[in-house]
Amino acid sequence: MPTHLLDVDDLTPDELATVLDRAATIKADGDDSDRLADQTLGMIFEKPSTRTRISFETGMTQLGGHAIFLGPDDIQLGHGEPIKDTSRAVSRYVDFLMARMFDHGDVAELAEYADVPVVNGLTDDAHPCQTLADLLTIREEFGGFDVDVAWVGDGNNVCQSFVLGAAMTGIDLTVATPPDYGVDGEVIERAEAVGDAPETTTDPEAAVADADVVYTDVWVSMGQEDEREQKLRAFEGFQVTPEFLGDRTLMHCLPAHRGEEVTDAAIESENAVVWQQAENRLHAQKGLLAWLDEQE
Repeated sequence: MPTHLLDVDDLTPDELATVLDRAATIKADGDDSDRLADQTLGMIFEKPSTRTRISFETGMTQLGGHAIFLGPDDIQLGHGEPIKDTSRAVSRYVDFLMARMFDHGDVAELAEYADVPVVNGLTDDAHPCQTLADLLTIREEFGGFDVDVAWVGDGNNVCQSFVLGAAMTGIDLTVATPPDYGVDGEVIERAEAVGDAPETTTDPEAAVADADVVYTDVWVSMGQEDEREQKLRAFEGFQVTPEFLGDRTLMHCLPAHRGEEVTDAAIESENAVVWQQAENRLHAQKGLLAWLDEQE
């Protein structure tokens, strides 16, 4: 059976450390041109993307392979052909599959029927590739994971994967969300199974009191536009400003809705490492693909 990455805890803590080590080595080496020579990554997109598409496609090129973009109008996925049929057919053409979809269950079904590794490029429940880049960034910035991080905002897919990554690496994490916008209880249970669950609060000021890092993300995610006004009211007091940030490091997975979850001044400040995070999507995913190839 192929090895899949549907969320961070599909890896063991040791495997996660190995993937991050591979990513760091690849980033430092620079010349990766033959690691995945003549291999192909099929990239299935239901949701549009900037960082996910460019980083995976560039990563495969730099590793000596090739990537194929498969958008919603390019294949019959889920409309005209069952997901399981697409998975079994495409598996015979490519060496890896990456899928960026709405329903997490659809990516899980792809993996169930695929004969090649399937990587979750984002679903409404999880964003493990972002967490790999986040952990690589924290390790670079702080020399390890003895770090206090405050997540401030929505307990969304990015937050949920980061909760798992923090538990697996020993990061001291506090999650501050408005009532009714917290992390799913099942994710908290999974974090407890691999490490320590985060502290949770509805008070953003309390969350950042002892933090080294403040991490935020959009309040209105793709597909939630009809909830916009309701969410903007619910998240009053959660905006990251320079005053709120202080001398702490700012992380954001991008794209940022400047003037909502974060101000322009905060994200343009010297405290922000958001561009390093964005670059590390490329390196983390190259490390992941190289590691997955070794598991076959």
